Amino acid sequence: MSAEIVIRRTRLGDYVGHDAAFGALAERAVEPNPAMSPATVAAARVLVPDDSIVILTAWRSEALGSESLVGIWPLRRQRDWRSGFTPILAAPLVPLYEVSSAPVLDRDNAEDIALALLRHLAASRDLPKTLALPLLPMEGPGFRALQEACRVTGSRLTTFETWQRPVMTPQPGDDAERYLRRALGSSYKKRMQQFRAIGRNGVVSFQRRRRQAASEALETFLALEAAGWKGQAATAIACLPDDTAYFRQLADLFAEQDALQCDTLLLDGRPMAMGLLVESGGTRQFLKIAYDETQARHSPGRALTIAMLQADFTEIPPAFFDSGAGDGVDSGTYVWGERRTMANAIISIGSATPGPAQVAALARMWLRRLRNRHQSTKH
Repeated sequence: MSAEIVIRRTRLGDYVGHDAAFGALAERAVEPNPAMSPATVAAARVLVPDDSIVILTAWRSEALGSESLVGIWPLRRQRDWRSGFTPILAAPLVPLYEVSSAPVLDRDNAEDIALALLRHLAASRDLPKTLALPLLPMEGPGFRALQEACRVTGSRLTTFETWQRPVMTPQPGDDAERYLRRALGSSYKKRMQQFRAIGRNGVVSFQRRRRQAASEALETFLALEAAGWKGQAATAIACLPDDTAYFRQLADLFAEQDALQCDTLLLDGRPMAMGLLVESGGTRQFLKIAYDETQARHSPGRALTIAMLQADFTEIPPAFFDSGAGDGVDSGTYVWGERRTMANAIISIGSATPGPAQVAALARMWLRRLRNRHQSTKH
């Protein structure tokens, strides 16, 4: 059923105070996405200039002249080598850490909202007509709504790199063992033996922290990541002052909403692996993982995910868990059994003709393939 949808550009300062409205929308969304939340946008300002951020909000008229928030899509103005040196809009604001490019759409009018968003972009004289969506889920009602909006507006959606991201979607009656048996299949026995073998080297324990305790654990997380090869290469978060400030701000803001979680697997009281997670609308998303590289023989990353999953099923597990894994991550690192197709996508709004951004994305894709092929032949 068609609904009256109005698209507005919301001031950045106003949007960061929309936590309650965003939370209500996330509960009604076809797909919650914490990367679009006011908390994430506020934290992203550490890395993204304010004048580069464009926040599109969709509003539906209600009874007695009131309105409700039914859609949100924060976008970033960008012009660099990744865009083919042409102006584009990109989502999410910080694609290195934020796990989805998809807008948040109310489930009752998802197609109407997606169409209204693209029509607004098409009609805006001051906004680029190319959308870069490097972390776009390629399935589900949210994607179908965006796909239909492209068809109606004559827009071209092109995909480049695609990959399978591990996710968890529990089934009724699942417990930890049943889920792990289904997810791991023939490797269940081997993986669980590896997991239990850690206990022969000391006392294994698991900690789950939330709210302020989770935020305070971030410093241990940053130190653990920096102690490994990322620290030696100066690519760890702790080696990058702006990225560190971004994560601290993000952790504090999500902790205030009881939407931050830090899980730790310990051996004799020392962290083997740690995971930082955020929640939105009954879903949970993995932001970052760090592990002790001296314990590599125990596959600490995989061991952490087993312990996390066991802890999830002692409570009420999230309706959907997104590992956040990028295209270069081995999906076997995780134990979540379902897969979601992801892609680096570009939308040319109102045009079927490829532009510089598509050429740049195609060149990047082939350069990465050549690099990966070269690395595989070296080994």
